[in-house]
Amino acid sequence: MISAFTGQQIRDAEQPLLDAGEGAVLMQRAAFGLAQAVVREVKTRRRLAGTSVTVLAGKGNNGGDGLFAAALLARRGMRTTAVLASAEVHPEALAAFAAANGRTLYLEPGNAEELAVLCAAGDVVIDALLGTGARGGLRGPSAELVACLQELRPRLVVACDLPSGLDANSGEVHWPVLEADVTVTFGGVKAGLMTDPGEGSAGRVHVVEIGIEGSLTSQQPELRRLTSQDVGAVLPHPGRRAHKYSRGVLGVVAGSVRFPGAAVLGVHAAALAGAGMVRYAGPQTVGQLVLAQTPEALWEPDESGRVQAWLLGSGVAGEEQLERARDAAAAALAADVPVVVDAGALSLLPERCPPHWILTPHAGELATLLDSLPSTGEVAVTRDDVESRPLHFVRQAAEQTGATVLLKGATTLVASPSGVVFSQSEGTAWMATAGSGDVLGGVLGALLAQSAETIKDDDGAYAGLGLDVADRWAAVAAVAASVHGRAGTAASAELAGGPITASAIMAAVPGVIGSLNAECDRPRP
Repeated sequence: MISAFTGQQIRDAEQPLLDAGEGAVLMQRAAFGLAQAVVREVKTRRRLAGTSVTVLAGKGNNGGDGLFAAALLARRGMRTTAVLASAEVHPEALAAFAAANGRTLYLEPGNAEELAVLCAAGDVVIDALLGTGARGGLRGPSAELVACLQELRPRLVVACDLPSGLDANSGEVHWPVLEADVTVTFGGVKAGLMTDPGEGSAGRVHVVEIGIEGSLTSQQPELRRLTSQDVGAVLPHPGRRAHKYSRGVLGVVAGSVRFPGAAVLGVHAAALAGAGMVRYAGPQTVGQLVLAQTPEALWEPDESGRVQAWLLGSGVAGEEQLERARDAAAAALAADVPVVVDAGALSLLPERCPPHWILTPHAGELATLLDSLPSTGEVAVTRDDVESRPLHFVRQAAEQTGATVLLKGATTLVASPSGVVFSQSEGTAWMATAGSGDVLGGVLGALLAQSAETIKDDDGAYAGLGLDVADRWAAVAAVAASVHGRAGTAASAELAGGPITASAIMAAVPGVIGSLNAECDRPRP
């Protein structure tokens, strides 16, 4: 599992070494790792000798890391330039850079555009203006320089620790920000690099060990991300004597006469994700379409029969189908059964949800949900608010509803009511297509139905993630998000990276699950 930490947690881990007089050692390790990362990137594009590198250096340790790294690169034969954004740059780092024959330029009022053109004409730009301790964004000439560079798009941008203007804790972005191709971060991943919009500005993230990693193991991560090994280890896996009921039965109230496709996609996705049986409750005309796609499913005009989990709300419209969803939600609450609550069913929540109710809104739906809650406050929450601060609002929704909340997006966040948050980002932008969320609902519903009986087992697979029982439901949702994202990427890869439909995502789900099982050396049934 990948753990991400706040800037304060990183600084707390560094403090014992700083108190012991090891600050210079930390900086040298960071600079060496940054320089090595630049070398690796350049080697994939061209020869090192003669490569031009410009470091944008601010005051403080971030600028010092960048200057020391540029000095090392100069000794590797690269042509290095430092653009100093402050008169208070790290003195020892500046001296090392000058000793390596680096060229120094000064950012002043009125010359930002000229310097931006010069920087963009080179091969590499290292952004070392602001570090994890910065509050707010760039100002004055530094902001003007970065805004110009963002328009000019240099060949390769490497961020030192994190892109300047990105909040290390929340992922909030204070524009302008120079979007990086690679972010070289030190000691541990910062939480802001694993949640949008920050993750979208960070590019690929490379972690450099600087000697504080052991201290971070005692810290509770701000964010967690499941790896392929984690996902494969906890995916349900039928035993030799499994049968359709032990494999998990999912009840589905989705779709409507107006939106029948939501039911067709959700039911079929659940079947492909391993549910032993899927019971569909809905209008006959929709039921016929569901059975045409998934003849293995059962159609029942009204919710009946025992289930291990419910999927409610995708494409639900009209009073008749809404009433079915309301009845199923009441039955699930009475029987203490897990529920996936999507779209049209988000308005049917009880006053307090259990953590095994998993809400799956997109940003607009989350804003509407938060505005409907009594303790949100007088200021309305908008979709733009949620997209600007998704980590804050997904946590707020989980805390106020009592449910686990999965916020769909380029980076999907899953928050437990306790504050534990997972971040998954395996998908492709082509997944922004109609019906993609319906497929996710089916995958998640199937996983809940298969896991519901064992999630509380202290010897079970999810217990191996080191989570309390109440937080394991968030892990199930994160697994579903990961499988869904990987399926979308796999489907697009089959088309040479081209556009895909929700049906293509759905078709790729069984292969993804099989590959994840194989990666964990789990035998196929």
